[in-house]
Amino acid sequence: METKKITLTINDIETTIVKGTTLLSAINKLNIDIPTLCHHKDLTPSGNCRLCVCEIENNGKKELVTSCNYPIMNSIKVETENEKIKKHRQNLALMYLGRYPNVPIIQEIARRCEAFDSDLYKSELSETSAKACILCGRCIRACEEFIQEKIISFAGRGINRHLTMPFSEVDPHCVGCTSCAYVCPTGAIQIVDQMNNPANPELIRNHGMKVNAEMANLDPYQCRMREVGTANIVEVMDKYDLLPVHNYKFGQHVDTPKIDSKVMKKHYFTQGHPDQCWHGCSMACAKAVDGFKLKTGPYKGHKVCVDGPEYETAGGCSNMGCFDIEFVIEFNFYCDTYGIDTISMGTTMAFVMEAFEAGVITTKDTGGIKLNFGACHEVLECLHQLSKGEGFGVEVGQGVKFLKEKWSKQKPQFKSFLYDIGMEAKGLEYSQYMCKESLAQQAGYTLALKGPQHDEAWLIFMDMVNNQIPSFEDKAEALYYFPLFRTWFGLQGLCKIVWNDVSPADNKKHPPQQAAKIPEHVDNYWKFFEGMTGIKLDEEKMLNQSARVHNLQKIIGLMLGRNKLIDDIPPYRAVGPVTKEEYESRKERYDKELKEKIGIEPTSLSIEEKMSKVREYRMNQYHKVMQAAFKRRGWDQYGIPTVERLKQLGIDRPFFIKIVEKARHEAVESN
Repeated sequence: METKKITLTINDIETTIVKGTTLLSAINKLNIDIPTLCHHKDLTPSGNCRLCVCEIENNGKKELVTSCNYPIMNSIKVETENEKIKKHRQNLALMYLGRYPNVPIIQEIARRCEAFDSDLYKSELSETSAKACILCGRCIRACEEFIQEKIISFAGRGINRHLTMPFSEVDPHCVGCTSCAYVCPTGAIQIVDQMNNPANPELIRNHGMKVNAEMANLDPYQCRMREVGTANIVEVMDKYDLLPVHNYKFGQHVDTPKIDSKVMKKHYFTQGHPDQCWHGCSMACAKAVDGFKLKTGPYKGHKVCVDGPEYETAGGCSNMGCFDIEFVIEFNFYCDTYGIDTISMGTTMAFVMEAFEAGVITTKDTGGIKLNFGACHEVLECLHQLSKGEGFGVEVGQGVKFLKEKWSKQKPQFKSFLYDIGMEAKGLEYSQYMCKESLAQQAGYTLALKGPQHDEAWLIFMDMVNNQIPSFEDKAEALYYFPLFRTWFGLQGLCKIVWNDVSPADNKKHPPQQAAKIPEHVDNYWKFFEGMTGIKLDEEKMLNQSARVHNLQKIIGLMLGRNKLIDDIPPYRAVGPVTKEEYESRKERYDKELKEKIGIEPTSLSIEEKMSKVREYRMNQYHKVMQAAFKRRGWDQYGIPTVERLKQLGIDRPFFIKIVEKARHEAVESN
């Protein structure tokens, strides 16, 4: 949609701004300085102090307006300084000075406004403290806008007006986030309790407030995490052909709008304010559905509060072909209630459904349950069986790895098909992102030590959408940095959301690969760490902290007979099209790949031949990026840490060296 521009005149200077821009913003754009007191760049303007008044001429009519909260909707003439304005500001400054004579910011404003008679409005109400509360209201707005609470407010009227918490007692909802102290212009609000004895609480507060401000000001225009949480990703993934549909066959579906964030917000997210993982979080991305009436299971007919659903649940449901929003919510509730991961359940059921439709299993195997894609009621039946340890649900509960191994033994003619479509690695089901068109994400999932979870490396957008990591070396660097960075903030108990689910407005000033790291937010994490521990971090120190843990995890896996080279090979469905139906759904893409990257004219080949050539090429590409990632991590060609790497990290204990050398010997022998 085109943004309307408006031309106006400020102090006889012509300037153009976007319609709706506040007058103060337009004035600041011209580097014209006018006094403000209640205004703060990170808060919604209120116009309380009246010091920012300017005179506007609109259709021949002149009037004084507060510039901070005056939206420019048409062409106007503006004066920021004249006798009328000067008199207005001067009188206000004198009144402020009479009430708060020793507050530095008031003294500064008085000087700017040439208000020198400090006794003119002096009275018994005058407060002598240099840190007096001047009733600007910044703290109230910060509490509401940053933390979405109303813990502090005005009470009383006239000369008795003051700030307080409810009933003049400390509100239990206050978590000591210090947002109020951060925006206070006088220092009236002091932080007196430093929990956990941080080394530098001021450093933590300053960077924490930067995060709070970004959430309040940028999130509404970026991911809308406060508004709809991770549900916003549903329509984004569908748009970019990345939403898992029918066991990762496809990346989008015509019925996706039935389960996207718009539907959830309009009809189901019912709480008056966003739910939160912990009270006081300024992101507040968790959401809930209140009063939802269950249709199945042990709580049938009960009205319950459902925590979520988040994207992964919706993605798991699209993967099963279930585009019924009430099914999504009920599935979410019962998975939570039974202690079952919606990701693994969704991926396992999607695998079962494809196996059922392909004739690998029948109703004889499922106990009479018809498990076609889209069978919502039947999925819930399996889920309830699983919770009780009954029927086919018991087998579903064993996961994809168990099922494909069992069915391959029972029906060996389907073995290669089952291993191609069984979306697990290292025994863990794939997360709900369709990665076959992103080479970096294929490796990001499969090389993750605990299996294909995106908390180690979510590289789809960097690789496929933004093309920020085009070469094997670029991908290898991303596969080194991002798993270690994500491991690092997990080790520190810090949330990932505030890293990249909101970005600084000027993040694009960085080169693409640096922009993907969001350097300013990485620095925030370092400052939080320094503020707590007193230890300064840089990129190398941070990555080495994680690399020690990462390599120890690898060694433990090798000791247990896991994390071998074969475990780093993905199921082919994660890499390319397994079925003709899949190929046809992206025929233009795959034919182009054959012609431009493989050098084969697709028109001369049958679809089976084309699929074979694409498979050979894509698996070769995967092996190349895997080896590049191994090299960058300091591992050998078998994905085993070298002794030199262990020495670099200071974990070259004889016991660990013995494990890796034994694993290396076995790898050489078996390959």
